[in-house]
Amino acid sequence: MVIRSLELETVCGVTSKLPQHDKIEMAFWGRSNVGKSSLLNTLWNRKSMARISAQPGKTQTINYYNVNGICYMVDLPGYGYAKVSRELAEKWMKMIGKYLDTSRALRVVFLLVDSRHDPTKQDVEMYRMLYGKGFNPLIIATKTDKLTKNEISRKLAGIRKVLGAGPDTPVLPFSALNREGRDEIWEYIDYFVKEIMITGEE
Repeated sequence: MVIRSLELETVCGVTSKLPQHDKIEMAFWGRSNVGKSSLLNTLWNRKSMARISAQPGKTQTINYYNVNGICYMVDLPGYGYAKVSRELAEKWMKMIGKYLDTSRALRVVFLLVDSRHDPTKQDVEMYRMLYGKGFNPLIIATKTDKLTKNEISRKLAGIRKVLGAGPDTPVLPFSALNREGRDEIWEYIDYFVKEIMITGEE
């Protein structure tokens, strides 16, 4: 897909009413500081459309990006951010849960995990939660530029095993530094946009 137009159309906080769309939504989620904003900016060929920070927890809202007027890429707040109160973290999770449960247009969730480490307990919990809600998350293993080629293969297999993902679940390596995996991720996005309709769908 060639990005002809890209707009941050809606920003929703914990008290906001979530919008309902007639175009497919694809959500991007992962642990705080996993590289979600860097991934989105790399996919879009933008430097700072999605805000990047060395400080975890920068994304504190649900951000809806309208891409070419044909789909929405939805940036969800990261989980596992320790430097907020438990009350605030619970409010974020409640907001995300509401989005996952009520969006009529959400069809795809990309779950990001850090390729350098085994998935955390919370990564496993979030993966299982998504699966329980009827999603089959596509897994993106970020920061692969920190690994050798042999390490990447071994780490991807380990991620699949720890999460309990089936053999048909994609586990895609990605690096914002050398752009590894960008084209492969776009192949999936293009497929979903072409194959899934929200009105008169599927």
